[in-house]
Amino acid sequence: MKRLAILSAGLVLWGCGHSPPTRFYTLDAVPPSGAASAGPRTPVQLAAVHLPPALDRPQIVTQVGPGRLEVSEQDQWGAPLDEMMRRALAQDLLARLPDGAFVPPEAPRPAGAHGLVVDVVQLQATPDRIVMQAHWSLTGGASRDVLMSRTVELSAPAPGKGAGGQADAISRLLGELSDQIAAALSAR
Repeated sequence: MKRLAILSAGLVLWGCGHSPPTRFYTLDAVPPSGAASAGPRTPVQLAAVHLPPALDRPQIVTQVGPGRLEVSEQDQWGAPLDEMMRRALAQDLLARLPDGAFVPPEAPRPAGAHGLVVDVVQLQATPDRIVMQAHWSLTGGASRDVLMSRTVELSAPAPGKGAGGQADAISRLLGELSDQIAAALSAR
């Protein structure tokens, strides 16, 4: 009996020492659906992507009900989400605008270049759909005056269940956002 109790306790402790593996996800650039836009006359540089504090965390967050979020310890972003969104959006814009019209975020900003700031107001991830509301602004070179701004709401089904589907859907939404930004910049 004593051996059985010791063996049971040992199995319980061994089971507690093993947690499920952590899975890491990233966002990827999405190829444009059409040809590159004509582009703005003045180069544009993506200055920042801002996120709501509830999403600014390493764990993947899913809205599971009204006013209720689920934060996954096993499903995490491979880097800070705002940095990954900035990188994916920059790659998307590079593919959608002609050479010289977009300056990568890390490159030196040319004199007179306009700045682009994206504020993700909402990124609601349910198990089967992602909704993103974002506000973007184009600012003037030295003056930093707002030259143009738009608020957009985009949604996409998550192609698969779980965090991998969410990451794919967010990547596609960033591609759609860059389509809209490139079109607005070209029409300017």
